[in-house]
Amino acid sequence: MSAIKGKDTKPEIQIRKLLHSMGYRYRLYVKELPGKPDIVLPKYKVVIQINGCFWHKHECHLFKWPSTRTEFWKNKLNKNAENDRKNIFSLQYQGWRVLTIWECALKGKKKIQINEIVELIANFINFEESSWLELTGE
Repeated sequence: MSAIKGKDTKPEIQIRKLLHSMGYRYRLYVKELPGKPDIVLPKYKVVIQINGCFWHKHECHLFKWPSTRTEFWKNKLNKNAENDRKNIFSLQYQGWRVLTIWECALKGKKKIQINEIVELIANFINFEESSWLELTGE
């Protein structure tokens, strides 16, 4: 468990490099915002969360319930998912738009192609009027 990183994960770095190459400037882990979002684009009032499918209980092909200590994991992962919902609601209430990118969108058998991810991110940041969007490999 000590090897599990909470910050600067491979998917986060991949998205940050992508955003930078697209010309976007951002802040990381802004502690004044609910849930300390992974990426914050203040100019566009957009928050980007990059979630691991296991740790945030995404029901996709990458998620599998552990076979040992099931009660512990069920409580922990359910709490993580509930915290995610609360944080998204709080951010939206404060006027932020939230883009959630799931791990399965970036890797695995159903990943989204990189050029499509670029287009989806740019459209959400610049044109999308909805307050929440999820990119998933499902």
